[in-house]
Amino acid sequence: MQNPNLKTSTPTPFNNNIPEYKLQVNDVLSVKVLSAEAELSEIYNIISPTNGFGVAEPGSLYLSGYSIDNEGNINLPNVGKLKVSGLTTTQAQQLIQRNLNQYLTGATVVVKLISFKVSILGEVEKPGYYYVYNEQASLLEGLALAGDLKYSASRHNIKLIRQTQNGSEIVLLDLTDPALVQSPYYYLLPNDVLYVEPRQTFVKRENLVVVTTILSVISTAALFLNFVK
Repeated sequence: MQNPNLKTSTPTPFNNNIPEYKLQVNDVLSVKVLSAEAELSEIYNIISPTNGFGVAEPGSLYLSGYSIDNEGNINLPNVGKLKVSGLTTTQAQQLIQRNLNQYLTGATVVVKLISFKVSILGEVEKPGYYYVYNEQASLLEGLALAGDLKYSASRHNIKLIRQTQNGSEIVLLDLTDPALVQSPYYYLLPNDVLYVEPRQTFVKRENLVVVTTILSVISTAALFLNFVK
């Protein structure tokens, strides 16, 4: 982030606009119910298989979670269908809590979104998709998950592709601009895709190498043919 107004002795404040994610169809929720009546609360808690370190893998979390169906509902034992699409995870937790209070006394409900993943492609060290085990993650944290940018990456053109209710939207982000932290796109949302473009000078240099190699092959072939003749 480059700006001559930034100082080494005094921090420069920027107001963040942290988006509030609303649950969508195909999201997967972890619903944990804790109560003194363990036998009754256990029917809501699907146990996830774990690896050798006792940590559940993303795939097993997906299978053990509650998927939001095409109508925006999750289906809980006894309670039945609850519409959670369009709610935040906190609101979904409160909705489930109110409904479970009819069946359990003194129960505590904990709801987490376990399908928060982002795809990071292009000029990064480790392209791929990554799960975020937090309620929020910034653009810089996402790039850090992918091992940071390569030397060939453009810092001025980071494409963010975001899925919305009405389709996809694409925006260009500039990592050299400190005002980026004030952008509504600075914080990532589930299913975001980041594409890091290569620098134009790097592309031209790579093309020049290819052209030079081809010309070299042609020259060698021409010399060989002349020698044969």
